Amino acid sequence: MARKRNRRQSHGSAWHWRQTDCWYCTLPGTKKRVGLFDEKGQRIRGAENQEAAELALARLKLSGDGWPAGTAPDHGNWIVARVCSEYLQYCERGLAHGKLSKGHRDGAVSFLNDLCKYCGALPVAELKKAQVKEWLESHPTWRSPATHRSAIAIVLAAFNHGEENHGIRNPLVGLKKPPANPRLQSLSKEDEETLYTACDEPLRNFLFALIHTGLRPFCELARLTAEDVEENGRGMMWRVYATKTKKTRKIPVRPEVGELTRKLMKTAPRGSGVPLFRNSRGKPWKRMTGVVRFLMLKKKLGWDQDPVKKKFSCYSCRHTFAHRMLSGYWNGGAGCSIETLAELIGDTPKVAFDHYGKEWGQHYQEPLWAAVGMPRTSNGTAPAPAPRSRQARHKSRGQAEKNGRRHEAKRGGKRTKKALAGRAGSK
Repeated sequence: MARKRNRRQSHGSAWHWRQTDCWYCTLPGTKKRVGLFDEKGQRIRGAENQEAAELALARLKLSGDGWPAGTAPDHGNWIVARVCSEYLQYCERGLAHGKLSKGHRDGAVSFLNDLCKYCGALPVAELKKAQVKEWLESHPTWRSPATHRSAIAIVLAAFNHGEENHGIRNPLVGLKKPPANPRLQSLSKEDEETLYTACDEPLRNFLFALIHTGLRPFCELARLTAEDVEENGRGMMWRVYATKTKKTRKIPVRPEVGELTRKLMKTAPRGSGVPLFRNSRGKPWKRMTGVVRFLMLKKKLGWDQDPVKKKFSCYSCRHTFAHRMLSGYWNGGAGCSIETLAELIGDTPKVAFDHYGKEWGQHYQEPLWAAVGMPRTSNGTAPAPAPRSRQARHKSRGQAEKNGRRHEAKRGGKRTKKALAGRAGSK
């Protein structure tokens, strides 16, 4: 039976060292071990004296002697606005050093400033989870669970940052986010053709590449340049850097995408640093520009009144690619695995399964039927099992009889051996 391991205390807590039978604490941000003493200046010894060690640690923190600056306990000076301000400064530094995306910084500024308007002057110790939920519900336009999920994620990140770096107690531990919705909205072939006929050439090229590669629209495809294109004997490959995951991957592209890429490389050759996919003004696609253009496109086509199509967005092109890969859209119905899809779209297998495999598989079950050898026929029905010939039936019946005789002979041999063994024992 494995030995039970106790969870190690965080830095700044009192802990007992059995080797010396004394109590110590580790200064936050360092590996320095500091001994704890009682009021008489004697070392606190014995594992049973935890309460005395905690009191000694509290005296040490209050005195400030030898304790790092900035790690003193919260004396009630921390309010919600101060926690938000510290996190926004952290986001600005992360953006300047390339560790955080501009989208995350902008989202944090928007949500945290709004939270400060609601309860910024409230002491952190008095903040409750119910107040955060009331803040979310006070916005009638924040009806989407995805919006609530994003807001709660940023608020939790701010208070976790305050707890880890400033020693304040996080009052929102355990605050639950709404579950993520599966990506079920994808474009049909008719929807795809309708989109192409309703937009200009730059937007048409952008959407075409999105649907046929599955890249993230604005942090991957919009930044692709001619330097990221490679060709070999089998075809064209793109080297894609994802600012979301900070990873680079190589993906093969279909021949029609390769043909479009060669055409765009004539206007953005190697060494120019100009992105291949640009808007009608010749500038790189930005998130705001792409979102506004797609909203205008939906309004033009009347999709904003459709209960399903009004949910389409630029990211629906990425989801369309994922669904087509799983269903074998381009290779005769032989769908790819979740691991292959994850490598192509730059997700982990777990994320790819949660977003595209788990829920969508209950709505689209053709790969499941194909996996058990019953693909759909041209008339939309599953093929009937092929009838066995008369010779095959006789052969299977004869084989069953032969197996039965062999089994009986084996059982008879076992009974004979047992009988002989019994006689030998009686003698």
